[in-house]
Amino acid sequence: MTTLSIGLDSDALRSLGRPKTYTGEYLSQIAFPLGGIGAGCVSLSGRGSLVDWEIFNRPNKGSLLPYTFFTLWAKEQDKTPVTRVLQAPPNPPFTGVGSQDYAGLGFGISRMDGSGFPQMRKAEFMGEFPYAWIRFVDPVLPVQVRLAAHSPFIPLNPDESGMPIAVLRYTITNTQAVPVEVSLAGNLYNAVGYPGTGHFDGKGQGQNVNAYYDQGNVRGLSMTSNKYETFSRYFGSMALSTTWQDVGYQSYWLRGPWYDSMHSFWDHFAASGELPAREYGPSDEGKSDVGSLWLRANIAPGESVTLPIFISWYMPNFCRYWDALPNIENIELPTEPVWKNYYASLWTDAKDVARHYAENDVRLDEETRRFHAALFSSKLPAHVLDAVSSQASTLHTPTVVRLENGTFYGFEGCCAGGGCCQGSCTHVWNYAQTQAFLFPSLERSMRSADYTYNLRKDGHMSFRLQLPLGSPMHNFHAAADGQMGGLIKLYRDWKLSGDDVWLAEQWPKAQQALEFAWQQWDANKDGVMEGTQHNTYDIEFEGPNTMTGTCYLGALLAGSHIADYLGDQALANEYLRLYENGRKYLDARLFNGEYYEQEVDASEARYQYGKGCLSDQLLGQWMARIAGLGPMLDPAHEQAALASIFRYNWKTDFWEHANPQRIFALNDEQGLTTCSWPHGERPALPFVYSDEVFCGIEYQVASHLIYCGMVDEGLAIAQGVRARHDGKRRNPWNEFECGSHYARSMASWGLLTALSGMSYDATIGYLGFDPVLYADDFKCFWSTGTAWGTYEQSGQPGNALVKLEVLYGEQQLKALGTGFIAAGCTATVDGQSIPCSPNVAESSKLIFSKELNLERGSVLTITLA
Repeated sequence: MTTLSIGLDSDALRSLGRPKTYTGEYLSQIAFPLGGIGAGCVSLSGRGSLVDWEIFNRPNKGSLLPYTFFTLWAKEQDKTPVTRVLQAPPNPPFTGVGSQDYAGLGFGISRMDGSGFPQMRKAEFMGEFPYAWIRFVDPVLPVQVRLAAHSPFIPLNPDESGMPIAVLRYTITNTQAVPVEVSLAGNLYNAVGYPGTGHFDGKGQGQNVNAYYDQGNVRGLSMTSNKYETFSRYFGSMALSTTWQDVGYQSYWLRGPWYDSMHSFWDHFAASGELPAREYGPSDEGKSDVGSLWLRANIAPGESVTLPIFISWYMPNFCRYWDALPNIENIELPTEPVWKNYYASLWTDAKDVARHYAENDVRLDEETRRFHAALFSSKLPAHVLDAVSSQASTLHTPTVVRLENGTFYGFEGCCAGGGCCQGSCTHVWNYAQTQAFLFPSLERSMRSADYTYNLRKDGHMSFRLQLPLGSPMHNFHAAADGQMGGLIKLYRDWKLSGDDVWLAEQWPKAQQALEFAWQQWDANKDGVMEGTQHNTYDIEFEGPNTMTGTCYLGALLAGSHIADYLGDQALANEYLRLYENGRKYLDARLFNGEYYEQEVDASEARYQYGKGCLSDQLLGQWMARIAGLGPMLDPAHEQAALASIFRYNWKTDFWEHANPQRIFALNDEQGLTTCSWPHGERPALPFVYSDEVFCGIEYQVASHLIYCGMVDEGLAIAQGVRARHDGKRRNPWNEFECGSHYARSMASWGLLTALSGMSYDATIGYLGFDPVLYADDFKCFWSTGTAWGTYEQSGQPGNALVKLEVLYGEQQLKALGTGFIAAGCTATVDGQSIPCSPNVAESSKLIFSKELNLERGSVLTITLA
């Protein structure tokens, strides 16, 4: 493959492998989310501690739950026992930055996570979302310890992927020649009543109760409070549970001043691996308690045991804690409306969550492992698998919410103590592809919510959904990119699901949203947006440009296909006429021979880009390719524009880059700036964010480059993004922009669809692949609206083998596209012969004589000749 830039190492960019192992200082920024879709999370640090307790229906970065840590007691036969907190030592600085014990510097690191007790000497961390593994190392401990952590994450199963639970499994191996007795203690602070952010200083708490419970195959400590009624935003419960049979518990740590409780815990547990029984009444006002649960085992020489611990939570009442509704006049609303979390409709308390997991442990773990194995069996470069998987973790963070009726809702990202930029912002969520392919029902609920609650009578769409549902709409500009992008996403979601009923329900309002363009942006109905166009850069572009212009083209083309499918040929023709006129205009007037410019006098208008090379200049075209709408602009121009974006906006270092804006890449790092002016004429005040680096835009451009044949360039950008998130500089499981866990980064899923050449149309029963890497020996994960599995192809044209395996759900199939041209073929499903033949017009498309219904476990095998 020809590259655009001297110096790209094609072999290195295409090299296979698994994501790296993090050690030493590269553990310092790691926080791996454990939780559920719309359920919040707690994160596993690189050291093995639990950080960022975001289980209270809002972000809570930097939080440490007091005295919550895991401790292992191990006694080798006839020797003194050894006790360790199961986490590696903290990395410098040790001055107290971020400590929740005191405000400010000078008091040392926090003791709240047990850092003052003997700890493991080091840890090695590896994460392949949804799993994280830690290997602990200690020269004195007579056993080896490994931790495997995850929460259920099963594509097409959003409910059980939304469980408020973190599953920790400690595997302990006896390396000695004699038996070793072990006791693993989990300590958990009862945080019920905590307001959600700030220090855990007892504010809001009181009458908290810890109690042991044993319900069939699960047992542990239940944590509640008698202080709040069931409708209160502070009502809830927590649980520390296990399915292990041999357990002990201490409901309450010693209540005492100063450091008495920690002294008592350590002195007793380090001596015997147990704690004395202790019961108190409910806690005093402004206070709460810690409880401990320990699991005991005797391990023979060379043997191992795996001790499971579950932390579950149930905070059922979601509060609209952010500012009053903006830009709404003369309307009085409650300052903090409260509604039910969706998961509260599935479970009754934290014990019930633990019970459900315990009863379904084998199935839930097997299905999550099956997804993980399928994804990571994909024959794709290591950094691509890292990008695709790591950003799926955003779905397990407080960036996303599920409303009481199951609707999927998202912030743009997470600030330290609250969601950043509320409202499922349409122009940011344009980029996110992960949830559309893994949990398509949730993505469809976003379309339904937009067209139900965000659309005015004149077609003006609010681009921020207000909560509670039914609240007055956000009174602001309509977003040209977000509103038009919604039509492309509607088309994509319909093709993924094949749900004609849902499409017919949404179409009248979607049509209204599309035709609003004729009032606001394309008043002369020529297929070109000339009017003021609010967009994802939080400003308004003036005049024709291809960023919002291609979103409009995609909306017109999608609308034409939908109208035609629903039998309105006149409307389909009208949309198609505007589409044809618009794309001709953009190609003829805005393409400068290298890339597409904005048609505006940037010297007169503030916050424009004019003759700049905008990384987002083909945003709508990228969305259209993923949705299956194909090329819209002249393919030669499209390729040239992408080549220019890489040539002019890709930086291999930032030493000489002047950026007065937000800093997301610097010094020796690599990244793609949002815009450049390679031939001068940079406006005096260009659009805001023009000098920044957005991970989501980088993935958009990277996958678009791959779609257009510039594979190494796309891989270089993806590699650059992930290199910046190396565990030392930034958290590999948190790509931020305007806040942590930024939704735009879920554009990374486009790398998988582009490299595999996957296309799908449920309305005609077609699934296709055309891999651009390792075509003679390729494998990848795939997912549709009804099933997911793996696709493989091997061999050469004229002598090739194709295999499609369904690992979850059911897949109806009338035709399969492959990366090979075939003159003939033979097919079997689970060993049974199936008649098939190459399509006359497209010999890489194989047609089956009857529709196949492939169930879980089905394997379709095709030999091509």
